[in-house]
Amino acid sequence: MLALSLAKSTPPVSRVFISLAFGLLVFVALEAMAEQAASSGGIGGERDTRHRVGLGDSRENYESSSFVTHSEAIVPLVLPNTVLEEGANQGGIHEALEFRLGLPPLKGGLRPEEVALGRALFFDRRLSANATLSCGMCHIPEQGFTQNELATPVGHEGRSVRRNAPSLYNVAFRENLFLDGRESSLENQVWSPLLAANEMANDSRAEVIARIAAMPEYGHQFANLYEEGLTERTLSLALASYQRSLVAGTSPFDLWYFGAASGDGTTGHSGNRDSSEHRGRLARADFSPEAEKGFVIFLQAGCAACHTLESHSAMFADGRFHNTGVGFRRENADKQPHRVQLAPGIYIKPSVSLETEVLSDQGRSEVTGNKSDRWRYRTPTLRNVSATAPYMHDGSIPNLKEVIAFYNEGGGGDPQQDARIRPLGLTASEQDSLIAFLESLRAPSIDLLAQQARAGGIGDLR
Repeated sequence: MLALSLAKSTPPVSRVFISLAFGLLVFVALEAMAEQAASSGGIGGERDTRHRVGLGDSRENYESSSFVTHSEAIVPLVLPNTVLEEGANQGGIHEALEFRLGLPPLKGGLRPEEVALGRALFFDRRLSANATLSCGMCHIPEQGFTQNELATPVGHEGRSVRRNAPSLYNVAFRENLFLDGRESSLENQVWSPLLAANEMANDSRAEVIARIAAMPEYGHQFANLYEEGLTERTLSLALASYQRSLVAGTSPFDLWYFGAASGDGTTGHSGNRDSSEHRGRLARADFSPEAEKGFVIFLQAGCAACHTLESHSAMFADGRFHNTGVGFRRENADKQPHRVQLAPGIYIKPSVSLETEVLSDQGRSEVTGNKSDRWRYRTPTLRNVSATAPYMHDGSIPNLKEVIAFYNEGGGGDPQQDARIRPLGLTASEQDSLIAFLESLRAPSIDLLAQQARAGGIGDLR
């Protein structure tokens, strides 16, 4: 656990190498276990352990000497026969699109074969310049298609990445991509991490295409799916297709608000009717009275001004850009740490200068050139938010309790922050209810998406 502590509390150079080593170890272990399950029928003959969201070590309560590691939860993961079979014919991936109560209509259709190709590419480390990083190493299925264990990812050769990896759940419905909104289509978006020097570090699009063209397993798939075969355009289409398949609605809140949990077509609290024939197959979790109380607080406190609801759906995001004061707080933070944590409950006070690196990040203004957009970032969706810690554009807030405390205290204190962010005066009990509401936005299907992500083959370096 020393490595985990240092990954967040030591200077950037040390943090980079420690974080990269640990992240690679966990990811490669997950890949290896999934491949072993698919090829050998399971470890020890067992087939009842499923990939699920939450694997990893969140380091919650790590500041205390009573901390207990969750790393033992990273156990041999074996996919059941049914999931493996669905993964083989891609029916399971497409089926996830039925879990969309509470979501807007999905524009266009998805071809299972195209989704499958995009998925293979998404997890193939050979798409990076030195064949060590895949898209799925910053967007880990078992960690909410983000990284729960790091505030910001570690990229090519240990380079720091400025911003928290945004979760990819329901990315199909986003109009503005990246936290600064610099892209508007998934097809264009895929090239940014592929070419960024501190991410996958390819020199050019042509280099990526040439490398994939040399991999025999992909040639016939592109030829069968696209008349033009493998091109920059078709690579973009395949990767975007897989990301669009990561649909996760029908949360306990959705069943309560948008439709009846019984699936009999009766009216939900929004006044809408739900007649999905798939409702009976859903894992049902009650929308608790405390969550309902939290929803009322959510509305009364004005949270819905930015995390919006519509009459027939709710993305809990307005698609706009706001200054919450986080950028201001980060800019003005003391660069010299007052203490460094070495292990659970064990800290030292540095006796030498240990100034930490702060990467410049001006937010939306880097795209628009407008000074007024400084430190404005895209409103994140609250759907599945309990699975996608840490929070804020820089991953600086580790859990929902501290997020709510941040807003309850009036944000980061920037004189230019959004005027709607003000002290809320919520009691501890009201804050707990608000957390219960946010937890009710977690869709049962996210575990299915994690299982399906591991059901196919991963790019082979041998």
